[in-house]
Amino acid sequence: MIVPSIDLQGGQTVQLVGGETLAIEAGDPRPIAARFGRVGEIAVIDLDAALGRGNHTSMIADLCSRHDCRVGGGIRDEATARRWLHAGAARIILGTAATPELLGRLPKERLIAALDARDGEVVTHGWTTRTGARIEDRIRELEPYVSGFLVTFVEREGRLGGTAMDRVQPLVAAAGKARVTVAGGVTTPDEIAELDRLGADAQVGMALYTGRLKLGDAFAAPLVSDRADGLWATVVVDERGVALGLCWSNAESLALALETGRGVYWSRRRGLWEKGKESSAVQELVRVDVDCDRDALRFTVRQHGSGFCHTGCTTCWGPARGMDALAVTLRQRVLDAPAGSYSRRLLDDRTLLRAKLIEEAGELADATAPAHVVEEAADLVYFALVALAQSGGALSDVDKALDRRALRVSRRPGNAKQES
Repeated sequence: MIVPSIDLQGGQTVQLVGGETLAIEAGDPRPIAARFGRVGEIAVIDLDAALGRGNHTSMIADLCSRHDCRVGGGIRDEATARRWLHAGAARIILGTAATPELLGRLPKERLIAALDARDGEVVTHGWTTRTGARIEDRIRELEPYVSGFLVTFVEREGRLGGTAMDRVQPLVAAAGKARVTVAGGVTTPDEIAELDRLGADAQVGMALYTGRLKLGDAFAAPLVSDRADGLWATVVVDERGVALGLCWSNAESLALALETGRGVYWSRRRGLWEKGKESSAVQELVRVDVDCDRDALRFTVRQHGSGFCHTGCTTCWGPARGMDALAVTLRQRVLDAPAGSYSRRLLDDRTLLRAKLIEEAGELADATAPAHVVEEAADLVYFALVALAQSGGALSDVDKALDRRALRVSRRPGNAKQES
């Protein structure tokens, strides 16, 4: 699959030829990341930090809070590595500092070793120093410590001349279970499809920025279909992963969805179809994922309006249930809860809501029997969701906060606060 790249220099998104010559200055990385992030992880490389000319720490931290980012550039010690892992980087990329000694002190599943190769030989120090080491040997040395490798064919980097496809299979074999990502010269959908067939991903920058390669074409390149019409089954889910319905996609609808950030599909009766275009039930496209067999898609969307189904239901299998249903109801109650109702009282009286939260938390803490614990937990969840709706937050925001916390590599002791 494709891993779009954002290289930062002087506060701007840039693309360099051969790692040296400025070819493109694309500006603010945030709108670029919003578009690239629709296809999964994006690589964010701090060129200034790599060269010791400053850093883009605040900017990259902001990107990590919004998207799944592979962060690289200037990560040379354990403290810096842990800081980025704690800041929410999905994975970090280490170059010359990628030694067994350092990698062994960090979580393997979130580490990528970057290896630069010229004609199959590892090069360092801005691609100027030949090491005499073969790239496959270096991969075998580091494979026990990382989940992936980023291999850059430096003689092809930024030149849009195609990648060194004949060198990929030995690298994949040497990497074992670690996933290889190839950079340097990848320009066409056919190359991305072939890399995927060989078991590798493609990190792409220049081809995307110049328009030689379209994001939709790049993402669709490895996809297959056993249907006569070539369509891909598309499961549509909300931000909490709840299935809303089943649609179909093809290359045209997928490309438009990724470009516009909308829920765009292919109707077997009507052709190209944008959900909600003729109603208020529009969808913001958050992300597209492909399944393991490359023949089905998952669209994660932010659904607006009455719901996904044409009947007005939240899903094509009926209304929402449990916490999702309660959260939807309470969000609506913020707007239309009738005067005198309990929801209205809670929403309007923060003192009452605070008292109920404390009361129900205490009752949950005192409960011991399983059934009693369940009932008290349900009470507390109700009042917590009222507080969430009152603030304008959503249950999916809570999920994201939990996911971000799961990425932290250091923990507070979690002791109880002293009562004043």
